[in-house]
Amino acid sequence: METDLQLESTVWVGSKIYRAVLTGWQFNWTELDKKNRDKKTISVPVAEVVGVEEGRVEILPQKSIEDTDKVFTVFYVKRSSTGSSYGLLWTLGRTQFSVPSRVLRDQWTKHLRAALKTHSPVRPNRLLVFINPYGGKKKGRKIYHSLVAPLFELAGISCHVIVTERANQARDHLLKKDLTGFDGVVCVGGDGMFSEILHGLIGRTQQEAGLCENDLTVTLQPCQRHIGIIPAGSTDCVCYATVGVIDPVTSALHIIIGDSQPLDVCSVHQASGLVRYSVSLLGYGFYGDVLAESEKHRWMGPLRYDYSGTMVYLSNRSYAGIVQYLPADPLLSSPRDRTRCLSGCSVCSRSTERLFPHSSDAGSLYSSHYSQFSSDLEGEWVTVEGRFRCVSLTCMSSSCPKSPLGLSPSAHLADGTGDLILVWDTHPLGFLKFLYRHTSTEDQFDLPFVEVHRVKAVRFSLPPGKEEEEIGESSGGMDEEERGYIETVSRSGSQQHLTDRGPGREMTNLQKTGNPFLCCSKAPAVSVWNCDGEILPSTEILSRVHGQLVRLYARGIEDGAAVHCSEDIERGCTLQI
Repeated sequence: METDLQLESTVWVGSKIYRAVLTGWQFNWTELDKKNRDKKTISVPVAEVVGVEEGRVEILPQKSIEDTDKVFTVFYVKRSSTGSSYGLLWTLGRTQFSVPSRVLRDQWTKHLRAALKTHSPVRPNRLLVFINPYGGKKKGRKIYHSLVAPLFELAGISCHVIVTERANQARDHLLKKDLTGFDGVVCVGGDGMFSEILHGLIGRTQQEAGLCENDLTVTLQPCQRHIGIIPAGSTDCVCYATVGVIDPVTSALHIIIGDSQPLDVCSVHQASGLVRYSVSLLGYGFYGDVLAESEKHRWMGPLRYDYSGTMVYLSNRSYAGIVQYLPADPLLSSPRDRTRCLSGCSVCSRSTERLFPHSSDAGSLYSSHYSQFSSDLEGEWVTVEGRFRCVSLTCMSSSCPKSPLGLSPSAHLADGTGDLILVWDTHPLGFLKFLYRHTSTEDQFDLPFVEVHRVKAVRFSLPPGKEEEEIGESSGGMDEEERGYIETVSRSGSQQHLTDRGPGREMTNLQKTGNPFLCCSKAPAVSVWNCDGEILPSTEILSRVHGQLVRLYARGIEDGAAVHCSEDIERGCTLQI
């Protein structure tokens, strides 16, 4: 019980005297005045204690140790506001305690370490770490070794580190190598690196379970190993949408304390089977065109997305299509209910009980999940046909620094559904208003040409007569090398090899010779699909949502208002860090 006292004594922090108390779940220290009366209490959950060291110890920015007989240092999670409504920055808190004797110091370190083992059993002991040295600003190695590795060492986590040298090396490793003894997999990179880990772990789990990923009717086995994300890429959408900030130290601390956030995953299929998995964006039309255009300008770095977005907007394109979707139960939640999926989300918690009805704990949750996709595809499908500016499916809000509320602000991370956004053809200023609202708090769905539906599955096809145009139009302007590369990607499931796209392949002929005046070029009859930043050449697809298929070392976005509440409490008597 929380009130069970394990250790209590007088300690000093600097020149101030405190009464320190360790219970089963909390470590508190209360400042005392000259008359031994309580002034201010700082309280840290045992689960958020990172490590305990003898002596005066400093970890970041540089490790230093001063061995003293009567001092011990406690490291813990400390929160601070980022200035936004959602998302809290985590930093490494550090307090040095002085006690009257070495015996008492040893008692404190012994009891605190024992409490960590007892009350934090889900912490990882051994991690497999993949570093993408080419992603973002090419600072993956530096970020890991200077900010993350010292924290893992402090927490007693052993790591096997692999610096990738080619595309899909991490995925291939996860599919083929022995993973015994690893509690989780960490990627140091952006969304592309995360996608490799995602495909590798899902593919490996299905291999071991004897399941075929290409079979749309199969209920996939959830992955037992967690995924940790250390943001170091051009885009870090998944990290931002699940943690609320893009900060390597915050993400490392979530990994250390063993946070667990389930995550829905979309599988995307074509006639021949699985194409890819998606967690953030499956987009056709505008978002597909932006990605295709940006591939021609990789030399511009992240700026290419802004440039390509402008060019595609000016091209004023819309595309004919048939969208069929299987609605989710409207009584459970709605994409227009203006709720946010935050840490401890009640909608996702209820969905766990619905998706895994016979599970009483995390272990049985994974071992008993063979129930329901045949029933998941049952129900009345809805069909709409017309011309669309864009068709998007997302399993999360897909928020990012430029769009703090995301593509679908009320989407949930782990409710077993996705949000289908249909933007019908409209005049350019109307579409610009839709895009602009993503950067503000205005409701982007409150427009006459926009629909949003909470769904379990989506099918997209071309109207009769458009199928013949698909291949010629979608590959127009591509040379044979680029077309071959994209076709190879489309045929590859997570258990197959993609054509290596090494770091030296920065510009293809397509990128060098693409039409710089895209807005004046002939509009193609079909677009391409943007699947989490990868181009799918298959226009006609079927996607379904797999509830809570993977788990991240995260806890969802914490409410930023909580830190202000803590500040108010601190001015009174107790500070909950």
